[in-house]
Amino acid sequence: MPAVSQHLALRHDWSREEVLALFALPFPELLHRAASVHRQHFDPAEVQVSTLLSVKTGGCPEDCGYCPQAARYHTGVDATKLMSTEAVVEKAKQAKAAGASRFCMGAAWRSPKDRDIPKVAAMIQEVKALGLETCATLGMLSGDQAKALKSAGLDYYNHNLDTAPEFYGEIIHTREFQDRLDTLAHVRDVGMKTCCGGIVGMGESREQRAGLLQTLANLPAHPDSVPINRLVQVEGTPLAGTAELDPFEFVRTIAIARLLMPQSMVRLSAGRETMSDELQALCFAAGANSIFYGEKLLTTGNPDVARDQALFARLGLRPMPASIGDGEVEPADACSTTVHAAITVEAA
Repeated sequence: MPAVSQHLALRHDWSREEVLALFALPFPELLHRAASVHRQHFDPAEVQVSTLLSVKTGGCPEDCGYCPQAARYHTGVDATKLMSTEAVVEKAKQAKAAGASRFCMGAAWRSPKDRDIPKVAAMIQEVKALGLETCATLGMLSGDQAKALKSAGLDYYNHNLDTAPEFYGEIIHTREFQDRLDTLAHVRDVGMKTCCGGIVGMGESREQRAGLLQTLANLPAHPDSVPINRLVQVEGTPLAGTAELDPFEFVRTIAIARLLMPQSMVRLSAGRETMSDELQALCFAAGANSIFYGEKLLTTGNPDVARDQALFARLGLRPMPASIGDGEVEPADACSTTVHAAITVEAA
């Protein structure tokens, strides 16, 4: 494997063998390469901070083996109705007051019905009017639905691939892998930005982890954000009891995501509650530069605010400044945290 170029070109033609060769590198060498690429595109002392809420929880008809919100599993998660526009706007105002610049609305749907789109569009328009970036995760979209959401002012759409194409059928049976690719294509075609990653530690092999990263990197455009979720095992789901992924293998996954998608935000997502401070520090050294922040991540736990603030202080990290316009940034207060608020129902 050649040394990392100081002017690494963006690629969309990675082979499985190349990605596996990165996984096989000595751990210090892999981290050095990833950190070098990270510094070409980002300030390594800055981390984007995001918050996850939920506007419509549970009752999902799909059978994703990891998800406590699937109606067919008995996980103690009660189904709720979609919040009113007024209630969502109130949450958005609170998020903005706390420093949020991005607000994402989501629902536990396999895909929205056409009659649902005007309701979500109204939420998007009202949130946009507050001066916030808008984001949504609603399941699969048709081209017309993506166009309608874009017209309403939606900036970002989250839709994860979850795992490698060849392992996908072991985890989900109610939608095809191609369905996810089709939704991403609809989103890109109308000019929205994508947030797309996956989950590791679901019993997949290293080659299948390589397959997930390869597929993400070979999309027509790299996702603007790449969430890397570590499986949170929830009693009552089929994946409860799965052997836990080796922590160093998780760090390798982060580092390779950074190498393959050098300009994307690589986000530490689900699973941080059980990560030690030392493991998180290794992930930041490997090129992760985004986290979810707050005491709750969807329906599972997340490190609380005080712990994250203390970790940032120990590592000399600071929140990434919030974008407030075309090319402008709002300086982050050294004593506060800039929050990107997201309301979502999928692992993101």
